Amino acid sequence: MVKEIRVKSVLNKHRKRDEWFLDDYSVNPYELCMFNCVYCYIRGSKYGFNMQDELSVKINACQLLEKGLQRRARKGEYGFISISSSTEPWQPIEEKYKLTRKMLQIILHYKFPIHVGTKSTLVERDMQLLKEIDENAILPKDLSDKLNHGVFVTFSFSSLEGRIAKIFEPAAPKPSERLETLWKFRENGFFAGIAYIPVLPFISDTNEQLEMMIKTAKEFNASYVFVGALTLQGTCKRLYYRVLQNHFPELLPKYEEIFKRSFQPSKSYQQKLEKKAFKLCKKYGVQYQILSKI
Repeated sequence: MVKEIRVKSVLNKHRKRDEWFLDDYSVNPYELCMFNCVYCYIRGSKYGFNMQDELSVKINACQLLEKGLQRRARKGEYGFISISSSTEPWQPIEEKYKLTRKMLQIILHYKFPIHVGTKSTLVERDMQLLKEIDENAILPKDLSDKLNHGVFVTFSFSSLEGRIAKIFEPAAPKPSERLETLWKFRENGFFAGIAYIPVLPFISDTNEQLEMMIKTAKEFNASYVFVGALTLQGTCKRLYYRVLQNHFPELLPKYEEIFKRSFQPSKSYQQKLEKKAFKLCKKYGVQYQILSKI
Protein backbone atom coordinates (compact mmCIF):
# COMPACT_ATOMS: atom_id res chain seq x y z
CA MET A 1 0.00 0.00 0.00
CA VAL A 2 1.34 3.44 -0.97
CA LYS A 3 1.36 6.09 1.76
CA GLU A 4 0.82 9.77 1.12
CA ILE A 5 3.01 11.86 3.38
CA ARG A 6 3.89 15.50 3.95
CA VAL A 7 7.55 16.42 4.39
CA LYS A 8 9.35 19.49 5.74
CA SER A 9 11.86 19.82 2.90
CA VAL A 10 12.48 18.36 -0.54
CA LEU A 11 15.31 20.39 -2.13
CA ASN A 12 18.54 19.23 -0.55
CA LYS A 13 21.66 21.40 -0.94
CA HIS A 14 24.90 19.43 -0.81
CA ARG A 15 27.85 20.70 1.15
CA LYS A 16 30.06 19.88 -1.79
CA ARG A 17 29.32 19.20 -5.46
CA ASP A 18 29.49 15.51 -6.33
CA GLU A 19 32.72 14.98 -8.28
CA TRP A 20 31.23 12.31 -10.54
CA PHE A 21 27.63 13.34 -11.09
CA LEU A 22 28.19 17.11 -10.72
CA ASP A 23 25.02 17.72 -8.72
CA ASP A 24 24.77 20.52 -6.15
CA TYR A 25 21.22 19.64 -5.14
CA SER A 26 19.02 16.57 -4.97
CA VAL A 27 15.28 16.04 -5.10
CA ASN A 28 13.42 12.82 -4.26
CA PRO A 29 9.70 12.80 -5.04
CA TYR A 30 9.15 9.42 -3.38
CA GLU A 31 10.45 7.53 -0.37
CA LEU A 32 11.77 4.05 -1.12
CA CYS A 33 11.21 2.21 -4.39
CA MET A 34 9.16 -0.48 -6.10
CA PHE A 35 12.09 -1.88 -8.10
CA ASN A 36 13.43 -3.63 -4.99
CA CYS A 37 17.09 -3.78 -6.03
CA VAL A 38 18.87 -6.05 -3.57
CA TYR A 39 21.98 -3.86 -3.35
CA CYS A 40 20.20 -0.50 -2.90
CA TYR A 41 21.95 1.51 -0.20
CA ILE A 42 18.58 2.60 1.19
CA ARG A 43 18.24 -0.95 2.45
CA GLY A 44 20.92 -0.09 4.99
CA SER A 45 18.19 1.75 6.90
CA LYS A 46 15.36 0.34 9.02
CA TYR A 47 13.38 -0.29 5.80
CA GLY A 48 15.89 -2.77 4.44
CA PHE A 49 13.65 -5.80 4.17
CA ASN A 50 10.33 -4.06 3.56
CA MET A 51 10.86 -1.30 1.04
CA GLN A 52 7.51 -1.75 -0.69
CA ASP A 53 5.61 -1.73 2.60
CA GLU A 54 6.90 1.76 3.40
CA LEU A 55 6.67 3.24 -0.11
CA SER A 56 5.53 6.84 0.21
CA VAL A 57 4.54 9.79 -2.00
CA LYS A 58 5.57 13.27 -0.87
CA ILE A 59 2.31 15.01 -1.68
CA ASN A 60 3.56 18.50 -0.79
CA ALA A 61 6.87 18.12 -2.66
CA CYS A 62 5.97 20.49 -5.49
CA GLN A 63 5.05 23.37 -3.20
CA LEU A 64 8.30 22.95 -1.28
CA LEU A 65 10.34 22.69 -4.48
CA GLU A 66 8.74 25.85 -5.86
CA LYS A 67 9.67 27.82 -2.73
CA GLY A 68 13.18 26.42 -2.65
CA LEU A 69 13.99 27.08 -6.30
CA GLN A 70 12.44 30.53 -6.23
CA ARG A 71 14.75 31.47 -3.36
CA ARG A 72 17.85 29.93 -4.95
CA ALA A 73 17.14 31.46 -8.36
CA ARG A 74 16.69 34.90 -6.84
CA LYS A 75 20.20 34.59 -5.38
CA GLY A 76 21.62 33.18 -8.63
CA GLU A 77 22.55 29.92 -6.90
CA TYR A 78 22.21 27.71 -9.97
CA GLY A 79 23.48 24.16 -9.87
CA PHE A 80 22.64 20.70 -11.15
CA ILE A 81 19.77 18.97 -9.37
CA SER A 82 19.99 15.20 -9.03
CA ILE A 83 16.68 13.47 -9.76
CA SER A 84 16.87 11.38 -7.72
CA SER A 85 19.50 10.28 -5.23
CA SER A 86 17.56 7.79 -3.11
CA THR A 87 14.57 6.57 -5.10
CA GLU A 88 13.51 5.81 -8.67
CA PRO A 89 11.73 8.94 -9.99
CA TRP A 90 9.94 7.02 -12.76
CA GLN A 91 8.85 3.95 -10.81
CA PRO A 92 5.36 2.55 -11.59
CA ILE A 93 3.47 4.79 -9.14
CA GLU A 94 4.70 7.80 -11.13
CA GLU A 95 2.16 6.85 -13.81
CA LYS A 96 -0.60 7.65 -11.30
CA TYR A 97 0.86 10.54 -9.30
CA LYS A 98 2.96 12.24 -12.02
CA LEU A 99 4.93 13.87 -9.22
CA THR A 100 8.26 13.68 -11.03
CA ARG A 101 6.73 15.29 -14.12
CA LYS A 102 5.26 18.13 -12.05
CA MET A 103 8.63 18.73 -10.43
CA LEU A 104 10.30 18.86 -13.84
CA GLN A 105 7.85 21.56 -14.90
CA ILE A 106 8.82 23.64 -11.86
CA ILE A 107 12.51 23.09 -12.57
CA LEU A 108 11.97 24.24 -16.16
CA HIS A 109 10.28 27.42 -14.95
CA TYR A 110 13.26 28.32 -12.76
CA LYS A 111 15.81 27.17 -15.36
CA PHE A 112 17.88 24.84 -13.21
CA PRO A 113 20.00 22.11 -14.87
CA ILE A 114 19.41 18.51 -13.83
CA HIS A 115 21.05 15.11 -13.72
CA VAL A 116 18.53 12.32 -14.18
CA GLY A 117 19.40 8.91 -12.77
CA THR A 118 17.03 6.08 -13.68
CA LYS A 119 16.44 2.42 -14.46
CA SER A 120 13.01 3.12 -15.89
CA THR A 121 11.69 3.29 -19.43
CA LEU A 122 8.87 5.59 -18.29
CA VAL A 123 11.34 8.46 -18.53
CA GLU A 124 10.55 8.49 -22.27
CA ARG A 125 7.19 10.05 -21.39
CA ASP A 126 8.96 13.24 -20.32
CA MET A 127 11.46 13.48 -23.16
CA GLN A 128 10.04 16.71 -24.56
CA LEU A 129 9.95 18.35 -21.15
CA LEU A 130 13.55 17.29 -20.51
CA LYS A 131 14.51 18.73 -23.90
CA GLU A 132 13.06 22.09 -22.87
CA ILE A 133 14.99 22.01 -19.61
CA ASP A 134 18.16 21.13 -21.53
CA GLU A 135 17.73 24.11 -23.84
CA ASN A 136 16.83 26.67 -21.17
CA ALA A 137 18.85 25.70 -18.10
CA ILE A 138 21.31 28.15 -16.59
CA LEU A 139 24.57 26.36 -15.79
CA PRO A 140 26.59 27.16 -12.66
CA LYS A 141 29.26 29.71 -13.57
CA ASP A 142 32.22 27.46 -12.83
CA LEU A 143 30.90 24.76 -15.19
CA SER A 144 29.61 26.95 -18.01
CA ASP A 145 32.87 26.74 -19.96
CA LYS A 146 33.14 22.96 -19.50
CA LEU A 147 29.62 21.82 -20.39
CA ASN A 148 27.08 22.63 -23.08
CA HIS A 149 24.13 20.62 -21.77
CA GLY A 150 21.62 21.43 -19.07
CA VAL A 151 20.41 17.82 -18.73
CA PHE A 152 22.31 14.58 -18.20
CA VAL A 153 20.34 11.35 -18.44
CA THR A 154 22.11 8.38 -16.85
CA PHE A 155 20.77 4.82 -17.05
CA SER A 156 21.88 2.51 -14.26
CA PHE A 157 22.92 -1.15 -14.59
CA SER A 158 24.54 -3.75 -12.36
CA SER A 159 24.68 -6.30 -15.16
CA LEU A 160 23.67 -6.48 -18.81
CA GLU A 161 22.55 -10.10 -18.45
CA GLY A 162 18.81 -10.43 -17.98
CA ARG A 163 19.14 -13.48 -15.74
CA ILE A 164 21.49 -11.71 -13.33
CA ALA A 165 19.48 -8.48 -13.36
CA LYS A 166 16.32 -10.42 -12.47
CA ILE A 167 18.00 -11.72 -9.32
CA PHE A 168 19.42 -8.41 -8.11
CA GLU A 169 16.92 -5.93 -9.63
CA PRO A 170 13.73 -8.03 -9.53
CA ALA A 171 11.16 -5.39 -10.48
CA ALA A 172 13.22 -3.08 -12.71
CA PRO A 173 12.88 -3.02 -16.51
CA LYS A 174 15.13 -5.45 -18.36
CA PRO A 175 18.65 -4.24 -19.24
CA SER A 176 17.78 -4.55 -22.93
CA GLU A 177 14.80 -2.22 -22.45
CA ARG A 178 16.94 0.35 -20.66
CA LEU A 179 19.48 0.24 -23.47
CA GLU A 180 16.76 0.87 -26.05
CA THR A 181 15.58 3.87 -24.04
CA LEU A 182 19.15 5.18 -23.85
CA TRP A 183 19.36 4.84 -27.65
CA LYS A 184 16.17 6.89 -28.08
CA PHE A 185 17.53 9.67 -25.89
CA ARG A 186 20.78 9.76 -27.81
CA GLU A 187 18.88 9.80 -31.11
CA ASN A 188 17.07 12.88 -29.81
CA GLY A 189 20.28 14.72 -29.04
CA PHE A 190 20.53 14.20 -25.28
CA PHE A 191 23.78 13.93 -23.38
CA ALA A 192 22.96 10.48 -22.02
CA GLY A 193 25.12 7.73 -20.64
CA ILE A 194 25.45 4.64 -18.49
CA ALA A 195 26.29 4.09 -14.84
CA TYR A 196 27.55 0.58 -14.27
CA ILE A 197 27.02 1.13 -10.57
CA PRO A 198 27.35 -1.09 -8.82
CA VAL A 199 29.18 -3.79 -10.70
CA LEU A 200 28.83 -7.00 -8.71
CA PRO A 201 32.07 -8.63 -7.52
CA PHE A 202 32.84 -11.94 -9.27
CA ILE A 203 29.56 -11.65 -11.19
CA SER A 204 29.64 -8.57 -13.43
CA ASP A 205 33.13 -7.23 -12.69
CA THR A 206 35.16 -9.88 -14.53
CA ASN A 207 37.39 -8.77 -17.38
CA GLU A 208 35.01 -10.32 -19.89
CA GLN A 209 31.91 -8.74 -18.36
CA LEU A 210 33.49 -5.30 -18.05
CA GLU A 211 34.65 -5.40 -21.65
CA MET A 212 31.17 -6.36 -22.78
CA MET A 213 29.73 -3.47 -20.75
CA ILE A 214 32.02 -0.84 -22.26
CA LYS A 215 31.63 -2.29 -25.75
CA THR A 216 27.85 -2.16 -25.34
CA ALA A 217 28.06 1.47 -24.21
CA LYS A 218 29.90 2.22 -27.44
CA GLU A 219 27.37 0.31 -29.55
CA PHE A 220 24.47 2.24 -28.01
CA ASN A 221 26.28 5.54 -28.49
CA ALA A 222 26.48 6.39 -24.78
CA SER A 223 27.85 9.88 -24.17
CA TYR A 224 29.78 8.72 -21.11
CA VAL A 225 30.23 5.81 -18.71
CA PHE A 226 30.60 5.49 -14.96
CA VAL A 227 31.88 2.33 -13.30
CA GLY A 228 31.56 1.97 -9.53
CA ALA A 229 32.00 -0.67 -6.85
CA LEU A 230 29.31 -2.31 -4.75
CA THR A 231 28.71 -0.97 -1.24
CA LEU A 232 26.78 -2.91 1.40
CA GLN A 233 25.65 -1.28 4.62
CA GLY A 234 23.72 -2.71 7.55
CA THR A 235 20.60 -4.61 6.56
CA CYS A 236 21.60 -4.35 2.90
CA LYS A 237 24.65 -6.53 3.50
CA ARG A 238 22.65 -9.24 5.26
CA LEU A 239 20.03 -9.29 2.52
CA TYR A 240 22.63 -9.33 -0.27
CA TYR A 241 24.50 -12.22 1.36
CA ARG A 242 21.23 -14.10 1.69
CA VAL A 243 20.69 -13.76 -2.08
CA LEU A 244 24.26 -14.93 -2.69
CA GLN A 245 23.63 -17.97 -0.50
CA ASN A 246 20.60 -18.86 -2.62
CA HIS A 247 22.12 -18.24 -6.05
CA PHE A 248 25.92 -18.07 -5.78
CA PRO A 249 26.92 -19.81 -2.54
CA GLU A 250 30.45 -20.42 -3.82
CA LEU A 251 31.05 -16.67 -3.87
CA LEU A 252 30.38 -16.01 -0.19
CA PRO A 253 33.98 -16.66 0.96
CA LYS A 254 35.27 -14.32 -1.76
CA TYR A 255 32.92 -11.55 -0.65
CA GLU A 256 33.93 -11.98 2.96
CA GLU A 257 37.55 -11.63 1.89
CA ILE A 258 37.18 -8.36 -0.04
CA PHE A 259 34.61 -6.76 2.27
CA LYS A 260 35.88 -8.11 5.59
CA ARG A 261 34.07 -5.97 8.19
CA SER A 262 33.66 -2.94 5.94
CA PHE A 263 30.67 -1.70 3.97
CA GLN A 264 32.84 -1.40 0.85
CA PRO A 265 35.42 -3.58 -0.87
CA SER A 266 39.11 -3.05 -0.22
CA LYS A 267 40.90 -0.04 -1.70
CA SER A 268 43.01 -2.32 -3.88
CA TYR A 269 39.84 -3.83 -5.38
CA GLN A 270 38.39 -0.38 -6.11
CA GLN A 271 41.63 0.87 -7.65
CA LYS A 272 41.89 -2.17 -9.91
CA LEU A 273 38.27 -1.77 -10.97
CA GLU A 274 38.73 1.88 -11.93
CA LYS A 275 41.97 1.13 -13.74
CA LYS A 276 40.31 -1.60 -15.81
CA ALA A 277 37.29 0.60 -16.59
CA PHE A 278 39.48 3.52 -17.64
CA LYS A 279 41.59 1.29 -19.88
CA LEU A 280 38.53 -0.25 -21.58
CA CYS A 281 36.92 3.15 -22.16
CA LYS A 282 40.11 4.31 -23.82
CA LYS A 283 40.20 1.16 -25.95
CA TYR A 284 36.64 1.63 -27.24
CA GLY A 285 36.67 5.42 -27.40
CA VAL A 286 34.02 5.90 -24.73
CA GLN A 287 34.12 8.97 -22.50
CA TYR A 288 34.88 8.04 -18.89
CA GLN A 289 32.61 10.15 -16.66
CA ILE A 290 30.91 13.43 -17.57
CA LEU A 291 33.98 15.58 -17.26
CA SER A 292 36.11 13.29 -19.39
CA LYS A 293 39.28 11.79 -17.96
CA ILE A 294 40.27 10.50 -21.41
